[in-house]
Amino acid sequence: MSNRIWPPSQAAWRRLALFTLALGLLVAGCARPAPVATPAPTLTTAPQATDTVAAAPSPANTATQTAVAATATADATATAVASATPEPQPTTAPVRSMRLNSPEYGMQAFLWYRPEVASRDVQLVKQAGFGWIKQGVGWRDVEPVKGQFNWAQLDQIVQWMGEQQLNLIVRLDSQPEWAGGGYPTNGPPTNYADFGNFVYAMASRYRGRIRAYEIWNEPNLAREWGGRPPSPAEYVRLLKVAYGRIKQADPAAIVVSAGLTPTGTNSPEAMPDDVYLEGMYQAMGGSSNGYFDALGAHAPGYKAPPEMSPDQVAADPNYGGQRFFCFRRVEDLRKIMVKHGDQDKQVYILEFGWTSDPVNPSYAWHRVTEEQKADYLVRAYQYAKANWSPWIGLMSLIYIVDPGWTQKDEQYWWSITDPGWPEFKPRPAYNALKAMPK
Repeated sequence: MSNRIWPPSQAAWRRLALFTLALGLLVAGCARPAPVATPAPTLTTAPQATDTVAAAPSPANTATQTAVAATATADATATAVASATPEPQPTTAPVRSMRLNSPEYGMQAFLWYRPEVASRDVQLVKQAGFGWIKQGVGWRDVEPVKGQFNWAQLDQIVQWMGEQQLNLIVRLDSQPEWAGGGYPTNGPPTNYADFGNFVYAMASRYRGRIRAYEIWNEPNLAREWGGRPPSPAEYVRLLKVAYGRIKQADPAAIVVSAGLTPTGTNSPEAMPDDVYLEGMYQAMGGSSNGYFDALGAHAPGYKAPPEMSPDQVAADPNYGGQRFFCFRRVEDLRKIMVKHGDQDKQVYILEFGWTSDPVNPSYAWHRVTEEQKADYLVRAYQYAKANWSPWIGLMSLIYIVDPGWTQKDEQYWWSITDPGWPEFKPRPAYNALKAMPK
């Protein structure tokens, strides 16, 4: 504290100035209205125009990708109570805004059914220095009865993400039975406006807390499109409905087109990802504005190390002999974007990795060791940072293991951790990615 004494005239003026300032602050504080909590939106109508397609019959013996949350005999009263769950409030600082870093680092996890494992896995992603988690959200799990929403599990997931200050991208697909679309297969609803109402309800509830939305999964495969032949034109109509409703609810949210799976098959069962993407641009009139903010892609490495180009793998039968059998297949999709004037938009790699599967004969030719997987994943991020920045955005690897998987599951062998609770069982890839500079 200073011992300086002001002359009487200066001291009087200073006391007056301090009194005036304090009085002004007091008045301003009294005049400021108290913040009002915004209740979770209740969706009661479908104000948007509908986009209807004919329902497809359900093919037999087709496995669903998301467990059904309610059967036809589900208790509607219990569902209605669940739909009234109050909107969760942020427990920490809100999710940070999109950084300019390229790439962004993400992992896909399975946080839906085992909360004790899920909350730990969220922390494991954070401890590895990654900033994003990708989580699948089945529409049928959240809205098993039309207009009645069960937010409980998603509320929990969003809370964990906020506590760890991680970004969340959700993959939205798997329509409920009431929506049609070839149920129980994963297919677009009979009435696209029903999906629009669903995404609007979600984006309203989690405004500012879910950072990005992936609209559907691998629609270039019939098994992901209600058993019907893949149709870029149908998909972009669904994408446009979802984009408009999400932006209506949360203008800052990032809308990502569905990750397309690499394939060389062109038939009623599948369409190559590059052919499908070209078809999307044709159906969009050559511009993605109003359809997506970032392009989704899948980039499995197969047998090739991450630095091998599509030209190299196409010329070498040992690596598959086709351009899509490599991580750098993404570059072919990027060329299509640039051709159509989308050079200012990023590509989000929503799934990539290498498998160590010794069980499934179909994967024998391109399986790698767990040590190779670790090395290739690290090198993939390094290659992208050195060669794809700034157009590469999120790179979400597969997977933090689902706690229910066993060695009989194909996905088990793509994972970077082993199932286990309460003990944590990292594979070499997790440790290498955690140590990797970012």
